[in-house]
Amino acid sequence: MRTGTSNRSVVLSVVAWLLFFCVPVLDQGCVADGAEATQLFLARHWRRPVPPQGSPPAHDAAAETNLNPVGCALCHASQHTDWQASLHRHAISPGLLGQLLDMSATALEDHQACLRCHAPLAEQAETVATAIANKDETLGRENDGLTCAGCHVRQHRYYGPPARTPSTTPPTLQPHGGWTAEPAYEDARFCATCHQFAADDPALNGKLLENTFQEWRQSRHAREGKPCQTCHMPDRRHLWRGIHDPEMVRSGLAIHADPQPASPGETALHILIRNTGVGHYFPTYVTPRVVVEAWQQDLANTTLAGTRQEMIIGRDVTLDLTEERFDTRIPPDGQKMFVYHQPRHPQATALAWQIRVEPDHFYKLFYEAVLQTASNPQGKHLLQEALHQAQNSPYTLSSGSLPLALP
Repeated sequence: MRTGTSNRSVVLSVVAWLLFFCVPVLDQGCVADGAEATQLFLARHWRRPVPPQGSPPAHDAAAETNLNPVGCALCHASQHTDWQASLHRHAISPGLLGQLLDMSATALEDHQACLRCHAPLAEQAETVATAIANKDETLGRENDGLTCAGCHVRQHRYYGPPARTPSTTPPTLQPHGGWTAEPAYEDARFCATCHQFAADDPALNGKLLENTFQEWRQSRHAREGKPCQTCHMPDRRHLWRGIHDPEMVRSGLAIHADPQPASPGETALHILIRNTGVGHYFPTYVTPRVVVEAWQQDLANTTLAGTRQEMIIGRDVTLDLTEERFDTRIPPDGQKMFVYHQPRHPQATALAWQIRVEPDHFYKLFYEAVLQTASNPQGKHLLQEALHQAQNSPYTLSSGSLPLALP
């Protein structure tokens, strides 16, 4: 199937498996000797939906009982500030909500195909079902996505990484009546719960559609003891920056553009892109793509027709997930060379180039396809909003211009 297909049911089926990457589970084959305790904790911790919290302990303050991140901010202000700007905070996105509103309110298993990672609490699932039943977009938008409680609270017990400085205060006098330290919070497998498909999940050309944890596991970053949190939660900050953040992406790459000798009447340029710090394939998933392009300009910096050349870095698949057209991603410590070689335009005075990142490329194609084929879905305007966001997410990662010698 290609974009624009009339088979809406096939297009929508992509959602459960790909668009929001919501069904990964921990790969039991990844358990190292001595790590069973962490594996068992994660298996208990990440039952989805996360079971209802139940009645709060009598000693809990009001801010602790409703699972609202605003209450957490009273004591964890810096973490809350970081989280508010993160994509985890916005995991109930217009694109997701726009599709949920067209589902049956009682199709709870269908909801969980995405909510298991985007809003894992049972309380959130109930809110979403109510929003669908009432076609209440506002109620759906009030859902905070992956919240503090989604990772840290189970049955009103609080969990987190081991304290850097052990407390001498008795647990009964600590906030929440104490908390449980778990090394799993500093383990990459904590993230694998929602960023790694299981071995029998959808794959193309022998590669799982979501394989980030395994990409990292096979890299030197894993051997050096640098889990996901090293880059995406530096100093335990709740940032989770990735492909949408230009500085984050720049920090993981080395880019060199060098003009090359060329025969009379020709121009040549090499751009070397090295994956020096990204701990998985660049980019991971099938969602983003990176466009490397160069072209010739005249004295007015106008692009000269017929001189543009481009290279795509990414994993390109059809919307129905039946075909991988190409995979040109760069593995950890790998590199890729863009070779520009074109006849010189008579008016050319410079050779310009840029590297453009399109974080939501697949989403853009998906939303376009759904909006072209669906007949007035309940969430149509939300999908239009999501398409607008996807269309406006690209940015220029790097660019330059090289003067051409007079012919």
